[in-house]
Amino acid sequence: MIKKIPVSYLQHTMYLHERVADWIDQPFLLSRFLIRDQKTINKVVAAGVGEAYIDASRGLDIPPAPTADVNRHLEIELESAATALPPAAPITLASELVRAGKIRSQANKVMQSVMRDVRLGQALNLEQVVPVVEEITLSISRNPGALLSLVRLKTRDNYTFTHSVAVCALMVAFCQALKLDASTTREAGIGALLHDIGKMRVPEEILNKPGSLSAAEFNIMKRHPLDGYEILRATPGVGPVALDIALHHHERMHGNGYPDRLPASEISRLTQMAAIVDVYDAVTSDRCYHIGIPPAEALKRMWEWSAADFDPGLMRAFICTIGIYPVGTLVSLTSGRLAVVTELHPSRISSPTVRVFFSVRSNLHVRLEEIDLSHPYSTESIVSHEDPVKWGVDPLLYMTS
Repeated sequence: MIKKIPVSYLQHTMYLHERVADWIDQPFLLSRFLIRDQKTINKVVAAGVGEAYIDASRGLDIPPAPTADVNRHLEIELESAATALPPAAPITLASELVRAGKIRSQANKVMQSVMRDVRLGQALNLEQVVPVVEEITLSISRNPGALLSLVRLKTRDNYTFTHSVAVCALMVAFCQALKLDASTTREAGIGALLHDIGKMRVPEEILNKPGSLSAAEFNIMKRHPLDGYEILRATPGVGPVALDIALHHHERMHGNGYPDRLPASEISRLTQMAAIVDVYDAVTSDRCYHIGIPPAEALKRMWEWSAADFDPGLMRAFICTIGIYPVGTLVSLTSGRLAVVTELHPSRISSPTVRVFFSVRSNLHVRLEEIDLSHPYSTESIVSHEDPVKWGVDPLLYMTS
């Protein structure tokens, strides 16, 4: 039984199921483990985590704690928070996917080259970066679902530079959804693309370490915002928005972020946005030390974290930008069929258009069928998101068929 308790109630031999916080920034290898000593409890508290879930079936119980039907409770909150999406894209998903694939491939090559040069001590060339941001911006303008679904595709070996491209695409989509002007969107996109450039000064054995970082190693990793700021400050043409994003994308609303432990009032709006998209892409990606979680699950968790880590208004706006079930998400329907989300609807955020391809009940592929779940006469609805790995499918194959 999963129970939600204040961290002050944590005791030895409790099984920590999940922290209500941005665990991607915390010094723990695992998100679930048995608490064996006071030192571990102190780490959780010091990380700025206010509440946590314990699994009473795997460790010490605490009877007064309320039982948490975590998923359903968060689903209801999320649907209430996300009321509308941006207007429909002018170009169809199928039309944009091919162009978006080329843009993603070229952007990854550029960022791999840029990061390699910086690691070798060479100066960063902004002229390589700006065209990438411009192409990403154009693709997002035509149909954000195309590129946003593709940038989720990563491997553990190429995470660092592909993450930067994904964060840029998400940031540009976020800016466009909020109707920010072209100049601001461009500067925010540059900042997002280069937000982790300071990691090129982190020793590779720490950056790619598959196990838990030691306290000393974690402190070295936490220097990357300052290193990134220094690299960008020495680069002609980099503006204040990009500098701020590089330096402060790990600051958090509760004031326990790094490197400056800024209070919420001192974190700029664009940097708060960058923090949201950075964490979203990080928790949905496979890393050398954790398996990514599905986008719909990530949004539920981040909505819960927003009370401490993120501005709830911006978190709500981000959910409205990409939808509760982003394009490319594998979902199960009330009919017992699997489908892939292909289009979002501004007025019905939890009822996208999906492409059905498989029957769970008969365990057979079925004729491809596109269903608009927002249609007033639709008898189908989404039951839950599904893990593509569990079903052995690639959602991308069914997005253009």
